[in-house]
Amino acid sequence: MKKCTPKEQSGPFIPDNHFLIESLEQQKKEQAILLELSSIIAGAKNRQDLRTAITDQLPGLFGGRYYTLCLINEDGVTHSPFLYTAENNIPYRGETPIIVSSHPVNDGIFDRALASEEPLLIDLHTAMKASTVPRYIYRWFNAGIREMLLVKISGGGIPVGVLYLYGEKNGSFQAEKFRLFKCIADILGTGFRNILLNETMERQLREIRKYRKQEDSDAAGLQEGTKQHSDIKDFIGTSRGIQNILTIMERVAPSDSTVLLLGETGTGKEVIAGAIHAASPRRHNRMIKVNCAALPHSLFESELFGHEKGAFTGAIQRRIGKFELAENSTLFLDEIGEIPMEFQAKLLRVLQEKEIERIGGKGVIKVNVRIIAATNRNLAEEVKAGNFRHDLYYRLNVVPITIPPLRNRKEDIPALVTHFIRRYTSVNAKKAPVITDKVMESLMQYDWPGNVRELEHLLERSMLLSKEGALHIDIPGTDHKILLPDEERSFSIVPLATMERDYILKVVRLCNGRIAGPNGAAAKLRMPSTTLNSRMQKLGIKKEHFSIRGTLRKADII
Repeated sequence: MKKCTPKEQSGPFIPDNHFLIESLEQQKKEQAILLELSSIIAGAKNRQDLRTAITDQLPGLFGGRYYTLCLINEDGVTHSPFLYTAENNIPYRGETPIIVSSHPVNDGIFDRALASEEPLLIDLHTAMKASTVPRYIYRWFNAGIREMLLVKISGGGIPVGVLYLYGEKNGSFQAEKFRLFKCIADILGTGFRNILLNETMERQLREIRKYRKQEDSDAAGLQEGTKQHSDIKDFIGTSRGIQNILTIMERVAPSDSTVLLLGETGTGKEVIAGAIHAASPRRHNRMIKVNCAALPHSLFESELFGHEKGAFTGAIQRRIGKFELAENSTLFLDEIGEIPMEFQAKLLRVLQEKEIERIGGKGVIKVNVRIIAATNRNLAEEVKAGNFRHDLYYRLNVVPITIPPLRNRKEDIPALVTHFIRRYTSVNAKKAPVITDKVMESLMQYDWPGNVRELEHLLERSMLLSKEGALHIDIPGTDHKILLPDEERSFSIVPLATMERDYILKVVRLCNGRIAGPNGAAAKLRMPSTTLNSRMQKLGIKKEHFSIRGTLRKADII
């Protein structure tokens, strides 16, 4: 008798439910794992708790050996490890560790993981054939790693980092577990944000306790240029941006390298310059300061290089310039971007040759001066616009330090408030006021366009005007709003230089491009033609801007 095949058997076909049962069991296991991890990560209060949770669960669960959780840094262009396998478990080759400080976000690996919505599997042997390969790929490969499984970490819906899992052989990671890996990454996104918040709060509390415990009679810590300049480590600020700056300051202070401080007005560039000088071998000599924006153009050379008696009308005696005064010390050139073009070449020569010539002098004078320059301008853009010499820029830009504005490091506000309150409590012989939570919240929410200087002056004014007890602070823009007429409401604020440039252009066009002469723009503006030409050059006004005859009338001039 012929044996029937399944298709020939009578009755309905009953499928095998074994695969369906296994799939349901797998889903239950994954749900149990996610619930357990969620509970552990939610209870983690610091990095060590989170590291322990990940180390105990992730590598064995997915067949990996090591892991790294990297986050995008504040600069937005590099990433650094936030959590990684315990250091004694990381393989080394010679003296080079696997974990390094930072790498570019667009390194060909990290950015691919950020752009992928699903876990990304990387074969190291294949990755090393690319035209650009991150350094850590070679290091992990030399340590015996053959595969990496990467997944994007998001915080609040924004990509903030990548979780790396490393396998020692090809095929270490199974595709059916990728979905679970992605779910765990979502949980970690919430976990590490809580850790960062806790760390920030703990730093703020430590700073507040530290400054409250200091003696009120410690006047050295209350005067600018003394305590805060005596030790870089005493510099106020616990944010990541300030801590990075302090690290750079500690490294460059012992050297003679030129430092260029960049940042908005009021961020503390002069304070940082003083701290670098105080930590340098030149600290026993007074740092010489020059505000380049406050010097008339005609006095630049005399102020910096000095002059001999009779060198020019009014030179009734010899004058020693700032470079000579700063011998074996530091010369701080504040607002370096304001130096006129005609003087920039002379300054460049001094920086290159380390020698000066007094006006009217007959020989050169060797100088041993360390330069620290500062500006609130974007010098790179000034170079492109032709307002700053590119060779002088590169001579100054040896060690650039960009100081973040206060609105980008608000976690430093509590410590700064405590510091300034203590300063003006001592100066004004007043009892320290109480800072309520509402006041502190208002200070934290304000954007501080004037940065630390604005905060300091606001606290000084508030302490003078407040009675004993709670401190009353009027945050700019929050109270005392004035109703303006319609004409003033439509008024828009523009930089003063922009208004001056537009006005000069109107006058020059009205004069058909003529600068000198009785009917020229200089005569109408009541200034020498040489001064007007210099001002136009500084404002970037060129001949092509007014060469075409305009149709302005006299009434067009304000």
